Amino acid sequence: MNRFFKIICSLLIICPAFAVAQATNEKTDSQTVLKVKHITDFVVTGDGSAAAWNNTEWVTLPQRSGMGIGHQTQVKVLYSDSGIYCLYHCEDNKITATLKEDFLDLWNEDVIEAFFWTDEAIPMYFEYELSPLNYELPILVPNIKGNFFGWRPWHYEGGRMIKHFTHISKKANAVTGWAAEFFIPYALLMPMSNVAPRKGTQWRANFYRIDYDKGEATWQWQVVREERFHDYERFGTLQFD
Repeated sequence: MNRFFKIICSLLIICPAFAVAQATNEKTDSQTVLKVKHITDFVVTGDGSAAAWNNTEWVTLPQRSGMGIGHQTQVKVLYSDSGIYCLYHCEDNKITATLKEDFLDLWNEDVIEAFFWTDEAIPMYFEYELSPLNYELPILVPNIKGNFFGWRPWHYEGGRMIKHFTHISKKANAVTGWAAEFFIPYALLMPMSNVAPRKGTQWRANFYRIDYDKGEATWQWQVVREERFHDYERFGTLQFD
């Protein structure tokens, strides 16, 4: 039994939130379920040009608050035997991004975010952020009664690394939007349980975007109650086909 798994087991004993998380989830009959199609692995390019993306539809993220009315945000999700693929398309006319290093506070500038909660019995999920300049923030987040803080991946190298690329679109030298494409290998998500998904597996998840054209504007797939995006009990459901 590895050391990390021992820590999780001890938390199950000392923290009631771990034991009752599933019972306290506020799922409703109307909660959105996104069916995720299975595909063979393909090359991530940043512009969504891979033919595999034609096998699934765009999901439009409703705007949550702030300025930037008319900026559409869409996302696609696929999965393979080795990992999860995501593709974002973000309409935009100004790129607000100056940070040029991974693991920085990317949410303070233009960014997309994806949250994957693989097992409802444990209030712990994986968060991924990617900026238009292709800098990333992958973290594991234990959320104990609203107290949360991200942990950076250890030995983040080789087959455990996320493949990610972005693409900024322009027309007549004017920005029209940007795309973000990434692949999260299951090897990085271990030892989270309920990984890798198979046909019929369900995960909870949410997808977001933050833009700073004129103040702060945000988009979200599922409505959350908190100002931050960590209201995991309101996440939607991924149904793996």
